[in-house]
Amino acid sequence: MMTVLSLLLASLLSCAGQLCQKQATRPAKSGRRGAHITLWLGLALLTLGSGMALWLVVLQRVPVGIAYPMLSLNFVWVTLAAKFIWKEPVNWRHWAGVSLIIVGILVLGGSR
Repeated sequence: MMTVLSLLLASLLSCAGQLCQKQATRPAKSGRRGAHITLWLGLALLTLGSGMALWLVVLQRVPVGIAYPMLSLNFVWVTLAAKFIWKEPVNWRHWAGVSLIIVGILVLGGSR
């Protein structure tokens, strides 16, 4: 169970790093563009680094053939963030792809 949680957390940290990078590209509300970029890129480095460290722990416990496809969860997390945080449009084909990714993760996760 701890391995599953570690895998999930590694995926979430990796996704959070990507989302911080996206946020760094958005206009600063306060007008302090440099501080805005520095903050978000710093958070991106922190979350991506933490995710990588946890990923190394996961790889010690799970065969890479099972663990690596689980990173496809990042596509799911990023799609949800794009839709609900930034209100970006997501068409039905994208949702169909996300559904297939989830099915693939369940199939591969059950093969261990």
